[in-house]
Amino acid sequence: MKLADSAIITEIDRRAVADYGIEPIRLMENAGRGVADAVLRELAAFPSKRVSVLAGKGNNGGDGFVAARKLKNAGAEATVFALSRVEDLKNDALANAKEWARMGGETAVILTPEDLEKSKSALRHSSIIVDAIFGTGLRSEVEGLCASLIDFVNGLDKMIVAVDVPSGIDAGTGRVLGRSIRASFTVTMALPKVGLVLYPGRDFAGEFEVVDIGVPRALIDDPEIRYNLITAEMLRGFLKPRKADTHKTTYGHILVLAGSPGMTGAAYMTAMSAMRTGAGLVTVGVPESLHDIMQAKTVEAMTAGLPETTDKALGPVSWPRIRELLKNKAALVIGPGVGNRKDIYHLIEKIASEIECPLLIDADGLNSLADDVSVLKSMTARVVLTPHPGEMARLLKTTVKEVQADRLGAATRLSTLTGATVVLKGAGTVIAGTDGQIYINTTGNAVLATAGTGDILAGVIGGLLAQGYSPVEASIAGVHIHGLAGDAVRDATGEIGMIATDLLPRIPPILNSFTRNANG
Repeated sequence: MKLADSAIITEIDRRAVADYGIEPIRLMENAGRGVADAVLRELAAFPSKRVSVLAGKGNNGGDGFVAARKLKNAGAEATVFALSRVEDLKNDALANAKEWARMGGETAVILTPEDLEKSKSALRHSSIIVDAIFGTGLRSEVEGLCASLIDFVNGLDKMIVAVDVPSGIDAGTGRVLGRSIRASFTVTMALPKVGLVLYPGRDFAGEFEVVDIGVPRALIDDPEIRYNLITAEMLRGFLKPRKADTHKTTYGHILVLAGSPGMTGAAYMTAMSAMRTGAGLVTVGVPESLHDIMQAKTVEAMTAGLPETTDKALGPVSWPRIRELLKNKAALVIGPGVGNRKDIYHLIEKIASEIECPLLIDADGLNSLADDVSVLKSMTARVVLTPHPGEMARLLKTTVKEVQADRLGAATRLSTLTGATVVLKGAGTVIAGTDGQIYINTTGNAVLATAGTGDILAGVIGGLLAQGYSPVEASIAGVHIHGLAGDAVRDATGEIGMIATDLLPRIPPILNSFTRNANG
């Protein structure tokens, strides 16, 4: 499913009018009808049918006037609280405000703190409040009277239905612009907005539903739209079931380079999650002094002790043996638990010069590249990078705060710098493909905020790479399935106390649920 920001939705509206001859007022009418339908559905549970519509001065407010008219016609007791004089409205918003007045609709104007005080009693006695103050075009911080109104409404503990996006949320980043309505749910037009699925906007939007406002399907499915929401249907489109006449080598042999003193668990979790994801064979390469420990930890995965540095870590000294192990390998994962050392950077340099199979770099492998990511740009092999926000900040030489303020931009920038598919982990994981397409995942929850879950994800994506899925496909499926596994653990045990290996038995049934009905 495609996602839109304010620029995309503006262009869609423009083309609907210019290329298809659809009148803007018809789009507004359909939007307001969709809002009213959603409100009426919820209003059925309330004994009082009072609805307050907060209408700003733009098209979002125009949607609110249409919704108020539809609600009144359906028998609801609707009142519009306008943050602009009617005569200051423009175009279709003005036309709908006048139509509301002609049918006897009540409008209270809130232009001063005194007006807000007079309106508070009516707002308190509403069953549902419709937020149509600001739409997708908001750029500046919410201040003054609007901020006071939003604070008051948020404090009422009422059901709030937001129109398109909660007022105060940046539609393209999910950032809160000073203040934001905290909606119970959001009715969004034509396409979901990026800001509804990225935090913190996702917290303020509640659940969202998409209203068909009559925009031609060709416009909202346009492949030039670069933002995508990862859905189950997307995974069913490319994950394939197994055929009967196959064997373990059909599903790839993956090499995992991981571990250092005190960190063999990372190697174990990466290897086991690759197997749980369906890789046919896994070999774990660890420093020679840790080989006996690794052998004792694993049953299904094979192990290899590698020449090590003086501090018992992997490095350039390990390369000749790694080169041998890479023969006939379908994918390579490097980084979990290897330690943040210059030696790892120089090892990656050597790997980069010769590797042909897909390469996933995670954790300390990423940290080793913080001074110079250019080594990846010249690689012919396909690369996946899986940073968390801290690692991303180091790679981009910025701050975690700046990364989190623009997660889409950060992922895109690193992909451009390296030529790699980038998986920016976190709540609302973002994937930046090398073709400029962006994918946002919404599965997962707070149980994943524990040590080792990143190692599990590296193994899941690596296991899919080994089976022949492209970097983008492996990343999309990997983050979605990983998140669903976290959701399954939460549903079974709650959010507190989960350990990363709890995810492992959840992965196969989830993965198989996407392939069970697919055609081989």
